[in-house]
Amino acid sequence: MTFVDHYPKATRVIKAAFLVAFTALGLGGFGGLLQALHRTDTVRGIISSTQYYDVLTGHGVLLALVFTTFFIVGLYQWGISRSLDREPENMTFTWTWFWVMTVGTTLTTIAIVGGLIPGSEISAAVLYTFYPPLQAHPLFYIGAAGLVVGSWMAAADWFWSFWKWRENNADESIPLQTYMVLFTMLMWYISSLGVALEVVVLLIPWSLGLVTNIDPLLPRTLFWYFGHAVVYFWLLPAYFVWYSILPKLSGGRLFSDSLTRIVFIMFLLLSTPIGFHHQYADPGIDLGYKLWAVISTLLILLPSLMTAFTVISSMEHGARQRGGSGYFAWMGALPWNRPAFVGCALAGIMFAAGGFSGMVNASLNIDMLIHNTAWIPGHFHLTVGTASALTFMAITYWLLPQLTGRTLKYDKLALAQPYMWFIGMTLMSNALHRAGLAGIPRRVAEPMYRLVDYDPPFGTVDEMQWQVAVGGTILFISLVMFLVVVVANWSRADETAANIDDTLPAPLSGAEHSPKILDNMKLWVGVAIVLVLLAYTLPLVDMVMDGLFSPGAPPSPV
Repeated sequence: MTFVDHYPKATRVIKAAFLVAFTALGLGGFGGLLQALHRTDTVRGIISSTQYYDVLTGHGVLLALVFTTFFIVGLYQWGISRSLDREPENMTFTWTWFWVMTVGTTLTTIAIVGGLIPGSEISAAVLYTFYPPLQAHPLFYIGAAGLVVGSWMAAADWFWSFWKWRENNADESIPLQTYMVLFTMLMWYISSLGVALEVVVLLIPWSLGLVTNIDPLLPRTLFWYFGHAVVYFWLLPAYFVWYSILPKLSGGRLFSDSLTRIVFIMFLLLSTPIGFHHQYADPGIDLGYKLWAVISTLLILLPSLMTAFTVISSMEHGARQRGGSGYFAWMGALPWNRPAFVGCALAGIMFAAGGFSGMVNASLNIDMLIHNTAWIPGHFHLTVGTASALTFMAITYWLLPQLTGRTLKYDKLALAQPYMWFIGMTLMSNALHRAGLAGIPRRVAEPMYRLVDYDPPFGTVDEMQWQVAVGGTILFISLVMFLVVVVANWSRADETAANIDDTLPAPLSGAEHSPKILDNMKLWVGVAIVLVLLAYTLPLVDMVMDGLFSPGAPPSPV
């Protein structure tokens, strides 16, 4: 008996969410290929330099918001159903949040595609970070609001299932997978409130022409209140996989249940108050608020370091169960011939590299050297572009047999795909980081590598340009390989059902060793709100006092 046999209703909504996610992945990934070829002067003419910015918006929104959010709701619905042993409480409500998200995504996509049509009055070339002075068509903002509201409804659906489970399990610890889902969504409720206020209160009236002037600082601040926390909305589902599924794929068991819960609590507390580190260059924000962001951002490195210790320890346990030995030789005993494991492991390696470049971004003085350079997309593609995206693709290879009841087809192609992604991302991200150090800007349609009239000591501009184009092409080939495997395995009713082991082993240190206070969601939400108020109350009051729709407030002294 597989997941689809136990939970047929949940399976249908999970597959629907994955279908939207993978469609967005394909479209957004193609946009990424066009960008890599166009801005490196490798292939020109497919899109114009004006259309480049519409493609860039589509690449960012479809991958960073649509693909991730739809995959997350599918993955988390799977986690809630299996860990609580429940179907959704009301399928009408479940399908409602799915369709709210889908309709919102459709409206936003229409606005983005409209910019690619000559003469169209609909466009949304706002480069993913949608705040003034760039303005999109109202459909873009209305659709984005629908996507966020639908995700709120999905979280409410999962809390509903949890409360029903709690009625009959009053004294039990929250199942670990459910715990990770609920704490992720509590963080999402707090952090996404900023972008909801920005879009509904400021941007929709502005785009409809109801107001003509808008101060860029307030919507920009509300966006970044959300804009860095959303990174952890992408990463925590990858952590969900690394903590609860990767130990099984390694042949072992999770190192510690309580340590996992502590990590998710720390992300709930620290994810949102750090948004000002994206605004170090903004003169309208006092230096003291920026210094608070520096401290908070460096603190949030701690749960990631704890994750590295816990996940690697769990993998080592699995390798030693498989006969591995020695200080490092045990790594050779890991199942490097299984696509789900390989993808998750390589994603973790890339995330470690992204963490090092993230420490540079977090530093107030050093950030000024790489702010708005190619370094930033280099870092971004290591985190969401690999740690999250590659983990999501890899775990799909493990989930598909559970959702179809059939063994994985094209398993050799599935095994090659994560290695291809790792190679492509190594080339592209490495070159983008070095290009940023050379002063090459990001978010430009023209091949700005030629603006650097010297060869830096860590490479040549021609070599960096070549690496971005080749790496981006390899990434797209890897993406096509993934989609081929998904399509081949989506529905295979003509084949014999397989005996799929989808059970997850108990942690070495289980829930019985976890202090009860870790399950006190009210306490931790309260602390998280207090930290947000400390970080944002005074600066937001200053901005609002200047006027919601003022033509622009003068900068504060620094």
